[in-house]
Amino acid sequence: MAFNFFNLLMLASGGLVSGILAGLLGIGGGTVLVPLLVTLGYTPVQAVATSSLTILITSVSGSVQNWRMGYFDFKRVIYLALPALVTAQLGVYLAGRLPPYLILLTFGSLLLTNIHLIELRQRLKAKGETAQAKPFNPVLSRLGTGGAAGLLAGFTGLGGGVIMVPLQMLLLGEPLKVAIQTSLGVIVLTAVSACTGHALAGNILLVEGLLLGIGGLLGVQISTRALPKLPERVVGLMFRIFLGILAGYVFAQAGEQLLKVLRQG
Repeated sequence: MAFNFFNLLMLASGGLVSGILAGLLGIGGGTVLVPLLVTLGYTPVQAVATSSLTILITSVSGSVQNWRMGYFDFKRVIYLALPALVTAQLGVYLAGRLPPYLILLTFGSLLLTNIHLIELRQRLKAKGETAQAKPFNPVLSRLGTGGAAGLLAGFTGLGGGVIMVPLQMLLLGEPLKVAIQTSLGVIVLTAVSACTGHALAGNILLVEGLLLGIGGLLGVQISTRALPKLPERVVGLMFRIFLGILAGYVFAQAGEQLLKVLRQG
């Protein structure tokens, strides 16, 4: 595809936004990058593959910055990443057995549930009832959280912090900021796996991915520095708003898929 000023501007801006979201909310950024690339005329496979390269760049940069600031716990990351890498394959298998609209409806419902559960968690913490909450077995709880996140990510095609952060807060009793910082580290390992597979298949657009990555590097450096300074209430509100917007988008896509099925029937 021939580059023009508009495409370059959109790629750089998209990378910047995805980097900010990655550092601020602990998400991979694919929810922004994939629709952007498809809108610019790339195929869905190219969009997903190129997004994985950008996510790898931004998540590594953000995690290094968190580590330099003392906010990176390697053990927490590994406990979540290893089971996620395994169970994601099971999610992919299940996704191939169900109609797309049902997968999207399931994911949208999960996002709305997460909004309620995060609010419940914060209300309980404000009352002092779970401020010091700890899992019954830290190792098993983290393995379960990572496993559930990987399963749902493979099943829906999305994941990262959208799934992991609420589970870390609810099942592990972790503060929101800690959950976000850990989630970003987990995304490094999952992005390596996805990026390697797509690179071997020849699906990645290197130039576009690097342009997005440059914007992402800047965005993630800004947001990882800003996160520790923001009140947890503000971060929680932003996370819930993002989940609500994404849920609306997913339900709209589910509606389109269902209409296609009905028309074909």
